[in-house]
This record gives sequence, C-alpha cells and structure tokens, in this order.
Amino acid sequence: MPSPLKEWCSAEKVTSAPSGSRRTAIAVLTACGSRGTAIAVLTATSATGGGRYARFFNRLPASTGEMGNGVSNQQRSIELRMRGILLMCGWLAATTPGLAQETPIAFVGAHLIPIAGPEITEGVLIVQDGKIIAVGPVATTEVPDDATRVDAQGKVIMPGLICSHSHIGGIGGADSSAPIQPGVRILDSINVLDSGFRRAVAGGLTTLNIMPGSGHLLSGQTIYVKLRGGKKIEDLFILDESGWAMGGMKMANGTNSQRAKPFPGTRGKSAALVREQFIKAMEYRDKKARAAGDPEKMPPRDLGLEGLVEVLEGKRIVHHHTHRHDDIMTVLRLAREFNFRVVLHHVSEGWKVADEIARAGAACSVILVDSPGGKLEAIDLIYKTAGVLERAGVLTAFHTDDWITDSRIFNRMAALGVRGGMSRAGALKALTLAGAAMLDLDDRIGSLEVGKDADFALWSGDPLSVYTKVLETWVEGKRVFDRSDPTDRLHAVGGYGAGNNTTPYFCCFEESKGGA
Repeated sequence: MPSPLKEWCSAEKVTSAPSGSRRTAIAVLTACGSRGTAIAVLTATSATGGGRYARFFNRLPASTGEMGNGVSNQQRSIELRMRGILLMCGWLAATTPGLAQETPIAFVGAHLIPIAGPEITEGVLIVQDGKIIAVGPVATTEVPDDATRVDAQGKVIMPGLICSHSHIGGIGGADSSAPIQPGVRILDSINVLDSGFRRAVAGGLTTLNIMPGSGHLLSGQTIYVKLRGGKKIEDLFILDESGWAMGGMKMANGTNSQRAKPFPGTRGKSAALVREQFIKAMEYRDKKARAAGDPEKMPPRDLGLEGLVEVLEGKRIVHHHTHRHDDIMTVLRLAREFNFRVVLHHVSEGWKVADEIARAGAACSVILVDSPGGKLEAIDLIYKTAGVLERAGVLTAFHTDDWITDSRIFNRMAALGVRGGMSRAGALKALTLAGAAMLDLDDRIGSLEVGKDADFALWSGDPLSVYTKVLETWVEGKRVFDRSDPTDRLHAVGGYGAGNNTTPYFCCFEESKGGA
C-alpha cells in the first residue's frame, strides 16, 4: 500500500476511530462498500493484520447497499465518520490488483462428491474469496464470464478430509507429574513447520483436531487447525465468532493411564479421580458466579479448572480415548452425571454397545487398522464397527491417530469401513462432514455447499480406491498441495519424514513426547 494511503487510513480512520474489532469491521465495510476491499484495507493498515476482523465480515452484508435496517444508529454514526475513506478505498482496489476482489475459479467437468447431496457425474465447483459460491451440474450451473476455468474432466472433487484425532506437529502435552492436567494446552508444543503437516495436505486433509496423548485420564486441551500454512500456530487457528481459538478437551480411560502412583492402578480408581476433578470444577464455577466479578470474593485463578468449566458449559467437547465396551459405558456414565458433550474415540468394542451409544447421543470417531499387534484391550477391534454404529444411528467419523495411520492414506479408512459393511455415502461422510460436526464446524466445512469454506481436494479417481492419488488440495480457495510440484510430490511419496527429521508419535512410550 502506498504510504500516503496507509498513513491516511491507519492514523484516523481504521485502527483508531471505532473501538473493537466488530465496530472497526462494520465501519470499514460501510466506507469501502464491499467485504473484499474492506478486508484488504484492514490487512494493509492494521499492525496485526486483517485476519482478526475477517470473521465479522462473514456475518455482515456483502455491500453497504444491503445493510438496510440491520445497522444501528451507532453504526451509522461510525459510517458518517468513515465516509472520507471511500474514495481512497476505490482507488486502492482499482490500482492494486493484489487487493482487488478475487477472480472466481471454476472447476469444470469433474465428478463431484458434495457429501451433503447426491454425487454429480459431470459438475462445476466455483470458488471465490475463500468460499464456495456455486456447485452443481455443468448443464445447469452458470460460470461467471470473468472466472478462471480449470478443466477437471476425469477428476473427482470432494470436500477436504477432516481428521478428528491427530498428533502431528511433534506434540508434547501432559507429563508424568499427575494423571489429570486440564490446564495443558497442546498448541504450546506444536511445530507448524513439521513435515507432518505437508504429509497431511498430500493426503487431502484440510482440517485437524490436534490432541495431547492418551496416557493420562485428562491430558489437556486440543486445538482445531486449518492446514492453510504458516510459520506459527496462530496462523492455523480456527476462530469462533468471539475470536476464541476453537478446541476440545482430551480424556482417556482403560489401560493407558494405569501405572505407578500418582497415576491410578485400576479402572474404578480412574473414574473416581475424574469425578473428583469435575466436582472441583463445578465448585469453582459456582464460586465465580457468586462473586459476580468482585475481586475480593473471586477464587484464586486455576487454569485447569477453567478448562473444565468450559467443558461443563459446553464450550469444549470432550474427545475421549476408549476401547473396551465397559470403558465406553463408563465414559457415557460420566458424561451423563456431569452433562458434558463427548466424542468417543477408537471404540474398538463399540459394536458391542452400539445401541447404548446411540441412546446416549454420543458420536464416535473410529480407527480401523489392518496390521497385527497393538493394545490388548483392542483385541476385539473389527472392520464391522463403523457399519454397526452407522446402522444404529450413531454419528460416525474416522481418524488417523497419525502416526498410527499415515495421513497420506486416510482415505483407506473409509474403504475399510465399506468392506466392513458401512454404506459408501456414510464412509465418505465419515471422512468429512461427520468429523466437522464433532468439532462444531459442520456449518463451515465438511461438504461442498454454497457459503462454506472452499476446502476441497482433487483426486485422480474414486477416493475409495487404493490406486487413487490426491492431485491437489485447496484450503479456503488457495492451493496448498500440488502433486505435480517436485517438493510436494516428495511429501506425497517419500519415506519416513519425507526429507525432514520428524519424531514419530509413540503411544505411552515417551511421556516427554506427550504420552499416548
């Protein structure tokens, strides 16, 4: 941005005029007339970049002409104070191509798998400004005259894959000091330059739930990330409407957490410790409520209890490692007692209690492995689990547990599910929309629908075939993987680490690496 414009916008009109991200977003929208130019101005003039404002524009009209009666008097006052920026915004959009409205991109002729509807044999997918703006058959879907056309004949396009249980990034969560550590934030240990992220996009993944390990009853807070690339973890955050970086809480039961003190030695003691901690969290929550903000009455701040209060309030979903059917029932019992939302992970014996899981309204994130060995408590793992859960009415997704399953072959999980009796539609949903729902993101990702984020992958053929390869992966309308690029191809086909020294994730093997 030329310095006179930057000085003019920044000094008086953008960063200092209205206070608060929402007011600033509304003000610049009214001045600039469109989301695209407004976001560009904020990005260019704000010291922190426009990313923290962008979420507000998705809730606002596309232009000032559509604002109508939804604008308050205060917002109109801001508009009047900001009108002077209008001419400068127009000049900026006209003279700086990089900041102008993004040209639509139309993928024409591909076989589309929308997930939210029937497959389209010869379809069109059109994206613009990071969103899907059209999807449908070639015969009935109009392509804008100014769109960049991509010949996708012979290709398959489906939503970006979503892994609801991943450990990539060289994570290190809870340590051996205690079995319950809800204050640990896995985001503080993630190396975003780890080659695992490149392997993930090579497998068509676009969103992950990165979690601490399962070697503890409660090993800390998870983080939901978009694989849009970046040099710091904040670049990958998925923010809710308030600007909160979305994530869940990792818990586990079974044999993983049973060891020498201070860890429990039995399943019964494990459940007792969890109950005690949730009761403490309830008491902490109630004390804060009674204090009503009075510093003299507020309890000492406790980061761990704060995290659990977010669970009790439904802000954080519990992602719970559990294998045996009796362990699964213990999780459901605790969820009922303390009224928290839960996704059951792994559920090797979920097929034994599918109806009970369905009645509890819990979702299941399943892993299917096709190699011998593993945990004794997973000895009854069968390929039929996902199909049994699907028929029982349980929301069912798959996950990699990477490195347990390499993210590059995540699609094989769905193929194994179909082999075990799951429907094709259910298996493809289990790679995408079901996982999105488990992360509270199904209104934004997981299917090819107008208005959703432009996260998708181009495949060489049917995604359930072992011969099919991911050709390209796109996140929010930007290509983040291209198999024809030699560097990207290395991550797609290379061996361990794909040229980088990446430490594998060992379940319960190295506590310093995060447990299990």
